[in-house]
Amino acid sequence: MYLGLLSFLLLAVAAAAYEKICAVKALGGGRDDGPSINAAFQECSENSMIILDSYYSVNTLLLTEGLDHVDVLLSGTVQYTPNIAYWSPNSLYLTYQNATTFWFMSGNDIHIFGGGTIDGNGQVWYDAFNETQNEGTAGSSTLTFARPVILTIGNASNVIVEDITEIAAPNWNNVSPLVLAARCSYQQGTLQFVYQSTNVTYRNIKMSKSIDGWDIYRSSFVTIADSTINNGDDCVSFKPNCTDMIVTNLWCNGSHGISVGSLGQYAGETDIVANVFVKNVTMRYAENGARIKVFGGSPDPYSTSGGGTGYVQNITFEDFYGGCLDLPVIVSTIINVMSLVYEVDSPIITDQCYFTSTAQCEEYPSKLTISDVHYINVTGTSSGAEGSLVVDLVCSEECQDITATGTNLTAPDGQATYICENIASVNELDFNCTSPTS
Repeated sequence: MYLGLLSFLLLAVAAAAYEKICAVKALGGGRDDGPSINAAFQECSENSMIILDSYYSVNTLLLTEGLDHVDVLLSGTVQYTPNIAYWSPNSLYLTYQNATTFWFMSGNDIHIFGGGTIDGNGQVWYDAFNETQNEGTAGSSTLTFARPVILTIGNASNVIVEDITEIAAPNWNNVSPLVLAARCSYQQGTLQFVYQSTNVTYRNIKMSKSIDGWDIYRSSFVTIADSTINNGDDCVSFKPNCTDMIVTNLWCNGSHGISVGSLGQYAGETDIVANVFVKNVTMRYAENGARIKVFGGSPDPYSTSGGGTGYVQNITFEDFYGGCLDLPVIVSTIINVMSLVYEVDSPIITDQCYFTSTAQCEEYPSKLTISDVHYINVTGTSSGAEGSLVVDLVCSEECQDITATGTNLTAPDGQATYICENIASVNELDFNCTSPTS
């Protein structure tokens, strides 16, 4: 009764505000609702509301493009079929790390809301990955085994996504689930991909059974706020060419942290991440809290595992609280990290030889520079997984303007160790650095 009244009121408001309303009727019986959803978005592509208030089984790529001033009321569930044979060749190819997607949404002035769920139905992909171990360098898909992203906002501007639950995405599984199972619970998939877009806001998003929560690529002015993420890799990852990012008030469980990178993967390409502000993030049962991951150099002009150029600059991390298996720190012009890191593997880390052997990195240091990194009030206890190590700042080329104040990190079995290599401004760190051992 109350739901019926609420729907009626929403429809009345929408009717007054929009030129057209498209309510998608579910077919039921496991039949494919993808064509109906695509048709609704085509019909109601401008000054409209689209209502998804039922259970929808989707076995068709959702291409909802050219939208202008469209509200999407998602109060039901969109569940993709666990059909690898269909999705592997038919999900939309997004180029970077061979990423693909179930649903690509683009346009201007889009609002997605309503308390509903998007379900990637990813268990079949997790099982297949465990059998084949078929993954690309540093994550995502391969050309023979696509694992689609659950929702991609791409080539879009002025988008708000809020009050949505997302679960079980197949993509971005670059950590052995068996290893993760020993630490926490293993979960796979990138739930949100922001692709070549600007002015995109996510808030009050609940995610579970995922690897990466958000991956942001070639985008600017993206805000992520007030959300809960249960995952097994990066809670938020700033991929190449991201600028002007804000992340606030997140709860990340089972994470690899808030990560800049990975960057510099492709020789001949320039990657930039700049002007990132992160505040009030709780990390639990994670491996890294906040990190920078940059590939080393490469002699191969066609390398897909290092050799790219660019820079990381002006990133701020403020107010981190962490627990069991993680590490909170990255790069920033003013990283204000007031944090409690409790039982985290590596509470502070920068890796400029990511996926690069020590020998290759020594001969071919990273061509991607790191500067303006500031950590403020990072406190807590590491997990002990790395012994007494609590800070691991390792640059293959000198990193500039790295500062830390208010740091109070301890190891469970003794005095904490802080490793710094090729850090230009060690006098601006409030802990005593030790050079890495052989």
